[in-house]
Amino acid sequence: MAARRDLASPLTELLGVAVLCIIIYFGANLILTGDSLTAGDLIAFIAIFAMMINPAKSLSTSFFNVQAGSAAVERIEELLNTPVNVEDNGKQQLASFDQGIEFRNVSFSYNETPILKNINLTIPKGKTVALVGSSGAGKSTLADLVPRFHDVTDGEILVDGVNIKEYSIQSIREHIGIVSQEPILFNDTIGNNITLAHPDASQEEIESAAKVANAFRFIDGKPEKFETNIGDRGAKLSGGEKQRVTIARAVLKIRRFLF
Repeated sequence: MAARRDLASPLTELLGVAVLCIIIYFGANLILTGDSLTAGDLIAFIAIFAMMINPAKSLSTSFFNVQAGSAAVERIEELLNTPVNVEDNGKQQLASFDQGIEFRNVSFSYNETPILKNINLTIPKGKTVALVGSSGAGKSTLADLVPRFHDVTDGEILVDGVNIKEYSIQSIREHIGIVSQEPILFNDTIGNNITLAHPDASQEEIESAAKVANAFRFIDGKPEKFETNIGDRGAKLSGGEKQRVTIARAVLKIRRFLF
């Protein structure tokens, strides 16, 4: 499509010039042979034809834009129509997180490919756990099972002794803050990026979250502090600063358990 789009303009110009030469040739012959065509009529006809070249070029460009838009719409529709594999049938609300998380004989497979097999792990509240392993070992998959981005194939995950499927997905995710490897930031102020999940947070809560994330020092050193615009995707911040802002956002999201 890109090759055809790039060829459309020069091809239209070439065809236009070729047709114009043919018009001039036959028009000049008609004038010289004394037929009904005059020089003024020929010039007017050439001017009208020249005015049609640009609309013809625009029409060819519009055709390719329509084709590109159609392809984009197909991809969007495919995404919107993707079936939901995780069903939200839980009736209970996770009001508070008091005890811990337990993986009990958890197994998970992508289609027919086993990723996790018989995982047993207990994580008490307040304990920090690091998952270490080679790439593709299933670390991210194991973590994704807690917010129910996927459901276990076998076994069960318990939160405070209750199967995670008994809780509504929204109530579970309200208790979870996620910091991805690639920071997701928006073209806005540092403060607004931190308060994304809780725009009603007070300045004191924002500063507390920044201190927990070890981000307060570099933010306070900027001329506009929390009102500093960070640019598209945080382009005005370093890699470490981006991570600390996203950590502060996650901390503020679960501030009810920290402050």
